Amino acid sequence: MERLSNLFDWASPGLAAVIVLAVAAAIAVAIHGTLLRLLRRLAGSRHPHVQSFLVRTTRLTRLALLVFALFIALPATALDGDTKATIARILALTTIILIGWTAMALVNMTAEFYLLRLQAQGADNLAARKHLTQIRVLTGTVNTVLMIATIGVALMTFEPVRQYGISLFASAGVAGLVVGLAARPVLSNLFAGIQIALTQPLRINDGVVIENEYGRIEEITSTYVVVALWDLRRLIVPLTYFIEKPFQNWTRESTNLLGTVVFYLDYTAPIDRIRAEVEEIVKSSNLWDGKVLGLQVTDMKESTIELRIVVSARSSGDAFDLRCEIREKLIGFLQRELPSALPRRRYEVAVAEAKSLPGAVEEGKGAPAP
Repeated sequence: MERLSNLFDWASPGLAAVIVLAVAAAIAVAIHGTLLRLLRRLAGSRHPHVQSFLVRTTRLTRLALLVFALFIALPATALDGDTKATIARILALTTIILIGWTAMALVNMTAEFYLLRLQAQGADNLAARKHLTQIRVLTGTVNTVLMIATIGVALMTFEPVRQYGISLFASAGVAGLVVGLAARPVLSNLFAGIQIALTQPLRINDGVVIENEYGRIEEITSTYVVVALWDLRRLIVPLTYFIEKPFQNWTRESTNLLGTVVFYLDYTAPIDRIRAEVEEIVKSSNLWDGKVLGLQVTDMKESTIELRIVVSARSSGDAFDLRCEIREKLIGFLQRELPSALPRRRYEVAVAEAKSLPGAVEEGKGAPAP
């Protein structure tokens, strides 16, 4: 390095130092590119995981090699001691950030490689969604802790910040109380994330009802949960909500779900005939899972009776579509075959029955001749 520095005796010390550091950086980048091409060629197409690892860590390894080269070249420059100390501190700070970045990258890649074998696209995928939720939440929590630790260590390299931090942690006064209160939301969400990952009150793709809104768990981060609602809106909910407040999970143990359809019909409606039609509608539908099918008279009102149809489906989406299909087809059946079964006022029934009697006077006509 001393010989490299002597080559630039014609330049000022500052310019010579810049040239030496630039040459060292260029050599590091060239070596990195050569090694990367060689490793990718050796991996070939037979090792896609290695290829993915090399591509995703390209910037990280390039920066690490660059910092290493600058560390080596810095003593060979003709800079004064204070300037060298400042540059060395910057490089040390960059090294700390690199270590935290490397740790987070390793955590993320390990989690993704583990999740490659999970198939979370089927209808009954509770085990896959359980592992997916645990890995996502724990990965986010670990990354948050690593980020906080990296920032803390980086700040502690500066003397004024280090002294302030030591005095802050050592004191039990108002400043410590303020910092503790400020950090409470972050810490509570971190602990909530760990609790959700371990106890599994909800998982990725679970159907849930929150604040009277139905949706699916789309994403779980280290601080909040994204719920995709039926109308394409997104509901952002903090993790602590699922620990502190009740919510409905429609797919907690199984994706199978019961759906109900309620009809209000006239007292003269033939229940057996309607039950046969409902069975035909449901059994001919691809949305029914073949498990639960029933029709019952569940209530009697002043002028109508209440019929409840209960059916089962493989998922909440299928249950919703099946209920809509039953309503549509049963209404059409009633209109075609049993219009008298539709709700009517009682005086309308009495008038219709009176008109059907022999000798009844039709509307708009005179009385029959004697």
